[in-house]
Amino acid sequence: MKLYYKAGACSLASHIVLREIGKAFEFESVDTDTQKTETGADFTQINPKGYVPVLQLDDGEIITEGAAILQYLADQNPETGLAPKSGTLQRARLQEYLNYISSELHKAFAPFFSSSSSDEDKQAATTSIKSKMNYFESLFSDGRKYLLGDSFSVSDAYLFVVSGWARPTGIGLEQWPYMRAFSTRVAQREKVQDAMRAEGLLD
Repeated sequence: MKLYYKAGACSLASHIVLREIGKAFEFESVDTDTQKTETGADFTQINPKGYVPVLQLDDGEIITEGAAILQYLADQNPETGLAPKSGTLQRARLQEYLNYISSELHKAFAPFFSSSSSDEDKQAATTSIKSKMNYFESLFSDGRKYLLGDSFSVSDAYLFVVSGWARPTGIGLEQWPYMRAFSTRVAQREKVQDAMRAEGLLD
């Protein structure tokens, strides 16, 4: 398998999960501004959507969209326990969280990563992000360690990455103590540190 990624982007979640699984894979960075990979390939020929993550399977098949990649990886490696069994209520909860992170929290950060965004756009985004973070804070207030309880899942990898953008955007996590504790907990996982180090995000 091969993961196309951009350091610190949402593709970090897929990178973390690949390392949690523990099977061999390649990874190649992408400059989404120039649409070139680090080896000079035209990224639009790999993913016409123009963004990461992209997972290329050994047979050449391409999977795009982070939530789809995360679920595929978990389903292909059920022994890892990274996703509940299909058809269960817990699986529906996993999909609920993945969809909300993708369509709401992730999307809310978009103005901070666009050069055309005005200060007003970013202020509106901050308000939106805070409301989404309040939701996750309320979930963790019941004492759970991870979104599904005591076990780390692919939804936690995604939430860790996207909520982590609160720091560089100046929003921070100080007003959400449960989310801050969750972020610290995930950051201490060995495979999370390995992925971040590989992307140049840790020394």
